[in-house]
Amino acid sequence: MQKPITFLKQAFSITAINCVKLLRFLPLPMIHILGAIAGVLYFLFNYKHRMLTKNNLAQSGLVSTAWAMQKLVFKNAIESSKVAFETFAIWFKPQQNVLAWVKEINGWEHIEAGLQAGKGIIFLTPHLGCYEITSLYYGARYPMAVLYRPPRQAWLLPLIHDGRARGKITLAPANAQGVKQLLQALKRGEAIGILPDQAPLEGEGEWAPFFGRPAYTMTLASKLAERTGAQVLMAFGERLPYGRGYHIHIRPIVAGGINTPALLNAEIERTIAQCPSQYLWMYDRYKVRNQAPPPAPA
Repeated sequence: MQKPITFLKQAFSITAINCVKLLRFLPLPMIHILGAIAGVLYFLFNYKHRMLTKNNLAQSGLVSTAWAMQKLVFKNAIESSKVAFETFAIWFKPQQNVLAWVKEINGWEHIEAGLQAGKGIIFLTPHLGCYEITSLYYGARYPMAVLYRPPRQAWLLPLIHDGRARGKITLAPANAQGVKQLLQALKRGEAIGILPDQAPLEGEGEWAPFFGRPAYTMTLASKLAERTGAQVLMAFGERLPYGRGYHIHIRPIVAGGINTPALLNAEIERTIAQCPSQYLWMYDRYKVRNQAPPPAPA
């Protein structure tokens, strides 16, 4: 019975890979139109995720009225669905074609300053906007190691590797060897990339307030910054309307600005507030997984 199941899994993987690879032939406006259609369906029929988005937005305090909340939840469903479509397109399109989608950059001078300092750069890119475009743009010019966690779906692993490890980018797995790889890159004065709002595994984080509620938060970024003295930059790619491309925002964080998980979350909150409709609000940062639950409030 094992062989038919294995065959079906392999057939599904091949079919899925071939389908997502077709996105590389489409222009960005069409890719985002497909994402918007999927987002409308997602909003109408996925009640669980719709309510999770609404609850997380309510927790953030970024929405003041019920009508504004409803509009933002709907818009966020569309923007979140665009993520999957644009990600696969970015992975499979020729690199130069993807780089042409970047229409504006704010803060590149902070990158130049970090490179001149020679202590490395830590890019923190939350699940905001297009979080594939920032590393790809930087990695086309300078060496960069990007932390990643292998997906649960095995068929996605080669896609992630081929799609992200382009230009001067190398991938560092989220384990002891990968952390060593990040540290070595910083010691060479190079850059690393981390998703700071990704839920860490047990023992790799601490509970800290995120929009006023405890969220299990990674400690890796703050430890690397403290140990190396690297320049920390918050970066994200804002998705422009009508498929016009992306606007990369880069903001420096002062030394010691992420020394604790609470400070790190405060910087993430500040970044999300720049473009709240494009944050992945359906990502459950407050979930208690294998780690001990947060301490009860006093």
